[in-house]
Amino acid sequence: FFSNVLIYLMRCMYMQSGILVINKEKNMTSRDVVNIACKKLGTKHIGHTGTLDPIATGVLVLGVNDGCKVIDLLTSVSKVYQAEVIVGLKTDTLDITGTIEEEYNIENLEKEKVENILKTFKGKYLQEVPKYSAIHVNGKRLYEYARENKEVELPKREVEIFDIKLLDEIKTEKNYYSFSFIVHVSKGTYIRSLIRDIGSKLGYPCTMKNLIRIKQGNFSLEEAISIDDIKEDKIVKIVDALQEYEKLIVDDEVAKKVENGSILSFDTNSDMVLILNQENDLLAIYIRYDKDTSKMKPYKVFRR
Repeated sequence: FFSNVLIYLMRCMYMQSGILVINKEKNMTSRDVVNIACKKLGTKHIGHTGTLDPIATGVLVLGVNDGCKVIDLLTSVSKVYQAEVIVGLKTDTLDITGTIEEEYNIENLEKEKVENILKTFKGKYLQEVPKYSAIHVNGKRLYEYARENKEVELPKREVEIFDIKLLDEIKTEKNYYSFSFIVHVSKGTYIRSLIRDIGSKLGYPCTMKNLIRIKQGNFSLEEAISIDDIKEDKIVKIVDALQEYEKLIVDDEVAKKVENGSILSFDTNSDMVLILNQENDLLAIYIRYDKDTSKMKPYKVFRR
């Protein structure tokens, strides 16, 4: 028993920390992916940077070991999705996995009308979150209220649509029309809610049929790996995952102070910097010190 524990601890000590970019499959939860990655890599220290619904596929970014320390930086970025919509159908979950609440037969749906309505969503707007979501209200997740058929006021929050564009032509599907669009959104935007709101302006209920996250921050679908391909050599180094931040290389004397969490002055105008040693190992992330803006304080310190 003790030998197995020792092997596990040694593995965690020497295993690379960083980021995994996964192409999530349909009908899996984000937690399912984390559990599989933990088993494959032999560590419990893995977390995801933004939930994807089981119906959704595409980019799911995982933090591995010390990579978990930068999850908050990776979740603060914008995302790009491709969504497929059914027009004339309303469900309780706002996607096709839910119970149908309303159905409409639509005689005609013009492409120009859809395009014009999509354009109206560019910019900031107040979005109501879905009742089937993990948002907490009074200490309880919204989907728990929904499953218990309990009414609760749904929170609204400001989101931003940076760009939105119709893809291809309007299609007919059985008794429904359908269309696809690509959208670039801020953190916290629910695409199911966006589709519901698009339907409100169209005059017909809309529900989400498919969703692909094609980009999260700097990570795109093209670089994502399948669950079967998860292994240690696929882990992206933290410093490479945070390429938009300034990097400062320090000498051994300063490196020791950084490792001890000292408040220091650096020759930079940036509010956040990555501190590396002479061997290009990431030592810490420093942010501007609020009590003395001429100095910086440690935000995250990494073990070596």
